[in-house]
Amino acid sequence: MGLVSYMAKEMVREIGNKSREFYEFVLPPIDMFEENDNLIVKIDIPGFDKNDIKLTIQRNILSINAEKKDDKSLKGTIVCKQRPSIIDKKIRLPITVKEGEEKVNSAKYSQGVLTITIPTGNNSKKIPIE
Repeated sequence: MGLVSYMAKEMVREIGNKSREFYEFVLPPIDMFEENDNLIVKIDIPGFDKNDIKLTIQRNILSINAEKKDDKSLKGTIVCKQRPSIIDKKIRLPITVKEGEEKVNSAKYSQGVLTITIPTGNNSKKIPIE
């Protein structure tokens, strides 16, 4: 392998690493809107299994932690890998979730989109994903 070819592969690998880091810590894309006294949060996190995703909410902070196992389907030499394997995101909600109310949060993960429904009054609890 020539020096130019080696440098090109290293540059592509580094760009892939930075792109993945950006996705893991700055993104994923998030939409929030109010509907029927609920805050709906939609988050794009494709490629994860719903069992790999953990959600918690406390006051007005929604925490999303997702980690997928190594992809055994990848064979050969990896030239570029941009898909994130870890997401650790904290989102400040535009509402203060009231403590002491017993409303239930719900979350659904379908086709790479996580949709979380948060009643505007709820206390800290783990959120199951359907």
